[in-house]
Amino acid sequence: MVDGAHGDRFAVSRRGLLGVGAGAAAAVAVGLTASGCADEAAGIAPSATQTDPTEAIAEAQRALADTLPFGDTADFADADRGWIASLEPGTVTDASGKVVWDTESYDFLAGSCPQSVNPSLWRQAQLAVKQGLYEIAPGFYQIRGLDLSNMTLIEGDTGVIVIDPLISAETAAAGLALYRKHRGDRPVTGLIYSHSHVDHFGGSYGVITPQDVAAGRCPVIAPSGFLEHAVAENVYTGTAMARRSAYMYGAALPRGPKGQVSAGLGQTTSTGTVSLVPPTLHVTRTDQEEIVDGVRMVFQLTPGTEAPSEMNFCFPDRRILCMAENATHTMHNIVTLRGALVRDPHVWAKYLTESINRYGRASDLVFSSHHWPIWGTERIVEFLGLQRDMYAYLHDQTLRLLNQGYVGAEIAEMITMPPALTRSWSTRGYYGSVSHNVKAVYQRYMGWFDGNPAHLWEHPPVENARRHVAAMGGAAAALQHAQRAYDAADYRWVVQLVNYVIFDDPANETAKALQASAFEQLAYGAENATWRNFYLSGAHELRHGSFGTPTTANSAALATALSVEQVFDAMALRLDGPKAWDVRMCTDWRISDERDRVHRVELRNGVLVHHDRFPGDQLPAPDATLTLTRAVLIRALMGRGDLKKEVADGAIVIDGDATALAKLPTLIDKPNPDFAIVTP
Repeated sequence: MVDGAHGDRFAVSRRGLLGVGAGAAAAVAVGLTASGCADEAAGIAPSATQTDPTEAIAEAQRALADTLPFGDTADFADADRGWIASLEPGTVTDASGKVVWDTESYDFLAGSCPQSVNPSLWRQAQLAVKQGLYEIAPGFYQIRGLDLSNMTLIEGDTGVIVIDPLISAETAAAGLALYRKHRGDRPVTGLIYSHSHVDHFGGSYGVITPQDVAAGRCPVIAPSGFLEHAVAENVYTGTAMARRSAYMYGAALPRGPKGQVSAGLGQTTSTGTVSLVPPTLHVTRTDQEEIVDGVRMVFQLTPGTEAPSEMNFCFPDRRILCMAENATHTMHNIVTLRGALVRDPHVWAKYLTESINRYGRASDLVFSSHHWPIWGTERIVEFLGLQRDMYAYLHDQTLRLLNQGYVGAEIAEMITMPPALTRSWSTRGYYGSVSHNVKAVYQRYMGWFDGNPAHLWEHPPVENARRHVAAMGGAAAALQHAQRAYDAADYRWVVQLVNYVIFDDPANETAKALQASAFEQLAYGAENATWRNFYLSGAHELRHGSFGTPTTANSAALATALSVEQVFDAMALRLDGPKAWDVRMCTDWRISDERDRVHRVELRNGVLVHHDRFPGDQLPAPDATLTLTRAVLIRALMGRGDLKKEVADGAIVIDGDATALAKLPTLIDKPNPDFAIVTP
């Protein structure tokens, strides 16, 4: 966090709560201990009712409101500039009538900031909720506020080029229809994916069809490695990421002053149909130039920044620069709370320097795939410079302290961001935070182990909890300690103590009620939207039970983009190893629509080993050879078909031992999209 190692305890905790520089922490009086509290306190009875903000939270909110430059309204002017029309009504439904996006649920943001929301986050939500079609330059338009991300549309000679078609086909289609209502029924003549995250390609079916692409009517441009990373993230770990994304974005939470107000990067995620039209043209080098429908673009590859496959690009004839998601109006994540590969803030900062020097100084307008644009070269260079300095500072200072022997959890409490970054709205932690970004940098270089042998082989969560509760004298005694901490506004300590009780006895309703109440207080104080959503999601599930996963992981459209290697990789990741210890199987899979390529698949020792065969290899003969198309392979093995039925229907032809595959379906584990998070 931003807090230094010195100073009075309450001042430190207040800064942590309200994110002065940290941008995310949410705990009041973090330094208080039970010994500093009253001896006894009344218990919290089990309740399904949310708590109100405590006076400690309300006082901290008022203090923050007095320290930040709320008189600076430049962002509001930029966010409103070029507005043409909003989608009316502001809801989008799917084919069945289910609402997949609802801007109107955020109408409460038109009011003044309540005590249950950090005032800085309230301001960000008021900006991010602005919805509709905007003209940002002649021929350049944006759809904002219809999903977590923006969709940008550029008018070419004969049609319109779409950049980043949102998450869902339904929201993308609604955005395109809004554009066409005001600009005419122009065909989509190009599609650009700035990077490999689903909010930048998932709505592709809403703006084009695979048939358009196959007919050559619409090139699809993406950075090198796009398809591999887009598919891998959403298939290999898609179930777990989607479940945790429900906490991070709060899509299932009620909207309101005591509920979900924003996700910091946008309002939340849409819950419609995720799709993917594969790229037809890859950007493989910086300064690569392409002309689509008469529009000239120059690309900058930025792998390893906000996504493993990402690119910025400029329109040199128009002095306009697109920064993808590498520079937005927030501190971004080094690792997201939903889970992802750890990003490299060192290379991120270097690419931003390159962006400034190659493109930023020659631009009059910069826009990104989230938030609102910035006009004016001087402002653009300053904005990009602050973003660059932020990631460089996080990286360099974490490593400085790491080499002094501090561990990630300590460094996160020690780092103070420079005043220029603390004062700038664009570098505050609405989405990423100093606290979890510092820990991510530590993780990138040092891994999960902090070097202390006491942490090398700790008990797993349930066994750990049982021992802690016993050491504290039982659940009742532990809850007394926790209640005293709650009354002292030491909510960080409350949730740690009560977590032990819940993992020792998940049926303890008193513990769950106290935990939920503490989570709510931490949420009310959080400047970081994703922290708020995590806390409120935990509280909601403790009070009401699991809300599951509102978004769909591993959609059918994503599955169709899998390569043969990725299909078998996904199968290997779902193989129940212990069940397969003693099963031996060797098969060849001939993919008839890929020039009869042959893929060897061997099951041994609980591992599915696979690789392409090459002519003349000396491998042992397989038990069976299966001939099929890639589409049948995906359908049969990725849970959308039946292996036996495909064989019976002739879609799969087996030469050899037809029983060789009989055991395979029984060895494949089924992911659980409803796994517990705040309980064992």
